[in-house]
Amino acid sequence: MRPAPAAVGDVLAAVDTPALLLDLDAFEANLVALAAMVAGTGVAVRPHGKAHKCPEIAERQVAAGAVGVCAQTTGEAEVFVRAGITDVLLANEIADPGKASRLAALAGLATVGVCVDHPAQVALLADATAVAGTTLGVLIEVATGQRCGIATQEEALVLAAAVGQASGLELRGIQAYAGTAQHVRDPAARAAAIEEVAALVTAIRDAIGVRHVTGAGTGTFPHEIASGVWTEIQPGSYALMDADYARNTKPPPFRQALHVLGRVISAHPDRAVLDAGHKAVAIDSGPPVAPEGHEVVSLADEHAILVRGAGAEPLPLGAVVHLVPSHCDPTVNLHDWILAVRAGVVEEVWAVAARGA
Repeated sequence: MRPAPAAVGDVLAAVDTPALLLDLDAFEANLVALAAMVAGTGVAVRPHGKAHKCPEIAERQVAAGAVGVCAQTTGEAEVFVRAGITDVLLANEIADPGKASRLAALAGLATVGVCVDHPAQVALLADATAVAGTTLGVLIEVATGQRCGIATQEEALVLAAAVGQASGLELRGIQAYAGTAQHVRDPAARAAAIEEVAALVTAIRDAIGVRHVTGAGTGTFPHEIASGVWTEIQPGSYALMDADYARNTKPPPFRQALHVLGRVISAHPDRAVLDAGHKAVAIDSGPPVAPEGHEVVSLADEHAILVRGAGAEPLPLGAVVHLVPSHCDPTVNLHDWILAVRAGVVEEVWAVAARGA
């Protein structure tokens, strides 16, 4: 881990670029906005920690009313629990004894859950909890067209029976996250996708006799809440936001809080080159968005080339420039530190403690 690119009290011009910035005013407004949207619904919030990988952010989400957080890997779960988060769901499957042992040990420190979609996973987890003397919560994952999960009531009944017969495991409900629906541009198509998932989830939920259903992301969670099927939602990007969510028609009602700060290292009348390439900002959802009047037309390992539009002022040598990443999760994973900034001044410096976990 390299030294932090700035210290508390530094202004942006003093930041060692490229650096990851979090606008505290926007971030805090996003936490308040989500809490207001779920108030009175009876639906719990469990933000997905894979978006930020940062215990300080997770702590603030819990303080804003979240019941806990999700993790996507065993390593992420370990980081959050050891930082003091007392309720963590590994919203994923595992299939090796080493990870099962680590997760079972973690369940001695916090409330820990994990997903399954195969009886062999149940057996693996049962063996691990028997050795550790702990209890893991288990959620049966329902296929939503993206990655893991079962698709029939028959499969769910087999898994529920296996969990019920295993000491050290407790069936807590269903995991149903429609990941492919999050960035569907048309609002009606997003709603229809969730309606389809809800029908499948309802049938499986009723067949195995559980009530708890968790899932939902930043792009669709109002639909999951409105369905009456989900009892818990898992939005992650809402706290940070990114340019790809902004491309949705009727995008999520949250402010852009995450930026990558680059510096102009080569200035020309028609273009500028920054010291922030695709080792500083993820490009899986396209290039980052530059300030108004400029466009990122090319990224290399350590460079971004911005072309100036008509009427825009040239960017001077040495200027710091805010880029909006197209995808927040993998962008965060490129950095060791998050600079929490308010009014152009670094207020806090947070480690991306689960980076690489």
